[in-house]
Amino acid sequence: MLKIKQLSSLVKVFSDEEPQAKTFERLSIFRNEKASMQVALMSDINCKLAVEINSQLKDVIQVSVVEELHSSMPVGKGQDDYTLRTQVGNFPELLRPLEGELSLSAGKWTSLWLSIDPNPTLPVGEQKIEVILKGDDEQWRAEFTVDVIDCDLPEQTLLYTNWFHSDCLATYYKVDVFSDKYWEIVENYLKTAREYGMNVALTPIFTPPLDTKKGGERLTVQLIGVEVKDGEYSFDFANLDKWIDMCRRVGIDYFEMAHFFTQWGAKRCPKIMATVDGEVKRIFGWDTKGAGKKYKAFLTALAPKLKDYLRQKGVADKVFFHVSDEPFAGVIRYYRKASDIVKELFGDFKIIDALSDYKFYQKGLVGLPIPATDHVGAYIGNVKELWTYYCSAQVDRIANRFFSMPSQRNRVLGCQLYKYDVKGFLHWGYNFWYKRLSVGEVDPYQETAAGGQFPSGDSYVVYPDKDGKPLISLRLRVFYDALQDMRALQLLESLIGREKTMEILEQGIEKPITFAEYPHSDDWQLELRERVNDAIRQTLIR
Repeated sequence: MLKIKQLSSLVKVFSDEEPQAKTFERLSIFRNEKASMQVALMSDINCKLAVEINSQLKDVIQVSVVEELHSSMPVGKGQDDYTLRTQVGNFPELLRPLEGELSLSAGKWTSLWLSIDPNPTLPVGEQKIEVILKGDDEQWRAEFTVDVIDCDLPEQTLLYTNWFHSDCLATYYKVDVFSDKYWEIVENYLKTAREYGMNVALTPIFTPPLDTKKGGERLTVQLIGVEVKDGEYSFDFANLDKWIDMCRRVGIDYFEMAHFFTQWGAKRCPKIMATVDGEVKRIFGWDTKGAGKKYKAFLTALAPKLKDYLRQKGVADKVFFHVSDEPFAGVIRYYRKASDIVKELFGDFKIIDALSDYKFYQKGLVGLPIPATDHVGAYIGNVKELWTYYCSAQVDRIANRFFSMPSQRNRVLGCQLYKYDVKGFLHWGYNFWYKRLSVGEVDPYQETAAGGQFPSGDSYVVYPDKDGKPLISLRLRVFYDALQDMRALQLLESLIGREKTMEILEQGIEKPITFAEYPHSDDWQLELRERVNDAIRQTLIR
């Protein structure tokens, strides 16, 4: 006997629990939009099934199997009860493309994930997708209707950076940094990042001083070559040039330069390697004061050369510089000294930092602050450009994308970003495959919580495949749905105005949407998007 359920992309199907969500049968999409749906199955015997897709959309549908991965730390400290499970165990996570037959284990639920990818030749109107499952003597069917609207979503305006850790790629695949294979793998992962909305790349002009144990080092991925001869600095931008060209090739046009000072306060310098009188050595690091004379002299020598290069390259207006990540009140004096140096040398560029204490902005220490979503309230209406971020600490009522959280909690972010006209969003973990503070590598399939330090799902959204290309998580796919929701709301606003769009967004809910208040409902999320799509359709045919 085979049980089959048709489900939306917001349902997480656990192998040991029958999904209780409503049957999902139809959705509407735009021609250039990604979309997903699921077929959950459970057999009372071990068996194998052939899977066939019968549809005019067949050529743009990818069928994957949702694989569970283990979490040793499902929830963060203080996480609220809008959570699926809190106990250590397995969670639906990885989308592995189906190759050959589907294997089912007796009594265990499995999900087939159907992904529709954009295609300008998509036939408009209602399209049927028939999923045919064939056993030895029987066959079963599931059928969805996809209404393709004769219109495109506008281009993404949100600047989105999901910090890209190329050292993790070199470590996992055991390739030399800057080898041909390294560049090939990095480009593969950047291409996927761009496909799922990332348009700003963390660029390691120096090895990023992020998540590094005091006194420790991460693998050197420094793009700017430095030479010291007779006490004078010279710089080589060949690898930076190659990086920028690679990013542009995959469609990433904005560049977020690695931080000039260490994390959590700017007390020390990043690791900087140089050729000194013919010998490669570290010239700055944990043993160097962040705002000391030697490091300032180095940055003073670098600044005009780097800025000239960026202007000649034609990217100066698409570059962001950092001081230090996540400084807090107790280190404000260190941050001030470092900030003054960066403003003096790079003040004609945008300077951004993830921080939440409003005093840093009030005192003029950062030009473009990026507060966490649970601290963003103080910044709303008080900054020229509103950016925000979340990470492992945003667990109480706030949207996030941990294994343990409902997918709706992941997707609702798009509505929040739209409502508050957010210009940029940051997350720190696209592919952080190390333990916390980079004290060792992990197998991302086996250790999903950074050595038991971050809730599973915080550190990365992609997985390494054997061919140097990434496999994606269902969370990445759902997060991209959030970005598409934002674009759909922006399209609707361009047609009927912001006031009417907000009425549709908040129609029928008890409290206005904030970063902490939003309906906890898959049905609401799906129905909202259909309301928005229908309003766009009706406006276009008038």
